[in-house]
Amino acid sequence: MIDVVSYAEEKVNRARSTLRTLMSLPTEVKNRTLLRAAQLMLERKDFIKEANEKDIQYAQEAGLSPALIDRLLLNDKRIEGMAKVLRDVASLPDPVGEITRMWTLPNGLRVGRMRVPLGVVFIVYEARPNVTVEAASLCMKSSNAIVLRGGKEAINSNRALVEILKEACREEGFPEDAIQFIDIPDREIVWHILQMEGKIDVAIPRGGESLIRAVAERARVPVIKHYKGVCNIYVDDEADLEKAYHIVYNAKVQRPSVCNAVENLIINRKILHKFFPKMAYILGKAGVELRCDEESLEVINSDPRLSFVKAKPAVEEDYYEEFLDLILAVKVVEDIDEAIAFIEKYGSKHSDAIVTENYSKALKFIREVDSAAVYVNASTRFTDGNEFGLGAEMGISTDKIHARGPMGLEELTIQKFVILGEGQVRDNFRVPSHILKEWDG
Repeated sequence: MIDVVSYAEEKVNRARSTLRTLMSLPTEVKNRTLLRAAQLMLERKDFIKEANEKDIQYAQEAGLSPALIDRLLLNDKRIEGMAKVLRDVASLPDPVGEITRMWTLPNGLRVGRMRVPLGVVFIVYEARPNVTVEAASLCMKSSNAIVLRGGKEAINSNRALVEILKEACREEGFPEDAIQFIDIPDREIVWHILQMEGKIDVAIPRGGESLIRAVAERARVPVIKHYKGVCNIYVDDEADLEKAYHIVYNAKVQRPSVCNAVENLIINRKILHKFFPKMAYILGKAGVELRCDEESLEVINSDPRLSFVKAKPAVEEDYYEEFLDLILAVKVVEDIDEAIAFIEKYGSKHSDAIVTENYSKALKFIREVDSAAVYVNASTRFTDGNEFGLGAEMGISTDKIHARGPMGLEELTIQKFVILGEGQVRDNFRVPSHILKEWDG
């Protein structure tokens, strides 16, 4: 029987032992390793799919949901997507060692800020093997060591992907111990690693709210997180309704099971009868169930064309809910101030959008909505590191310390002060000259 404490500590210590090497690793070595890993991914598609088939079979036998099985699946297209992530990250500027600002004080000291890695990153995630590649590639480029702990549903897929990454490391001179994979599905290992202050610099959970809360509650190390994505779209009375139909449809229907899908549709009362019947028809055709307040439900019930739409009265809890399904709550408001107040009360500070052609209202929404990503005339589904041009993402943070929103390379670094002097001492407090003379005789 494996001693989980010793196992966990060995993994973390191995990762930590690479930090000094990573700090001075040339960018060319990092880029070559990432590009070689991308090449190996494509060359070894069959090896990856073979491992993935074992996970799919386990998931089916365990009766897991079709949505979860879909997240697990690694087909040719998704493997090519992972290879693209590796190439994209390789093409990005290396943030490590960047001096972001430098200024000179009256005493001649030059003070600056330099980007440095966070250190050892522990990422805990569920049944999405592509996270293995995204997280590892970002840590490799930003000179962080990483300890990966994926869900047991994807253990064979993750093991195969890590093997390929490590092979690329060996070939290109990248320290392979900087990538550690927890290949034992024992939660006690996770809980122990989360207690390792001084050895784990940050933990990042990716998955459902229950996983994230469990990590945050048990951790003694810093945790970067978001609990859930209750995203809102407000359709203003000065909205371009054609834009609104497509934005809401995309944000709810394209992929309802992800954290950046919209959960609450907020409608200005002045356009309710002009906008909502067609919107409800569009959503109904996509199989979306609507949880409506009194006014919006009356619109549906009074229009024979909408008799097929699944709609029922909303309860208070619906507006707080991350449905992760083809379900959308609807609320009618008087104006933008009521919409913003609604978002403040029910939202999760993840991603929120306004559809309007009024510049002043758009600016007001951007300034006053306190969320990690705020949109004007665009779908909330864009909240993603790759979509934002970050190459990939470690996760999405709704915290207000260090990182907020999708986390890319820069968010995996922190700034330290560097000070360049020529012998300056504070308050001119120097060794007394008589002591120096005594020594010199």
